[in-house]
Amino acid sequence: MAELKQVIVVRNDLKMGKGKLAVQVAHASVSSLEQARKYKPKWVETWFSENQRKICVKINSEKELRILKGQIDDAQIPNALIEDAGLTQLEPGTVTCLGIGPLPTEIADRFTGELKLL
Repeated sequence: MAELKQVIVVRNDLKMGKGKLAVQVAHASVSSLEQARKYKPKWVETWFSENQRKICVKINSEKELRILKGQIDDAQIPNALIEDAGLTQLEPGTVTCLGIGPLPTEIADRFTGELKLL
């Protein structure tokens, strides 16, 4: 099987603090992993054997993030859209990031390869 990675796409327009950003990325990673475990268990098994490669990239707006999620959903790739609970820096329900996969790197790059690293 091809090399796998998990991609976390973070909204760059929110300007979250470092701690908030770290927690949102963690939520996206775990939530997306659980979706992949349910629908693509072989991908998860391979990803764990390959040291759980992850990459964080940025996107400019909620609109762009939702468009990307629609494309990922259409391709039937496990993912998780994260909405903040609103207990600290953000309003409740603020969409912060999207966890994708783990999935084969070549598939991930088709959707996120043009996004800049966080």
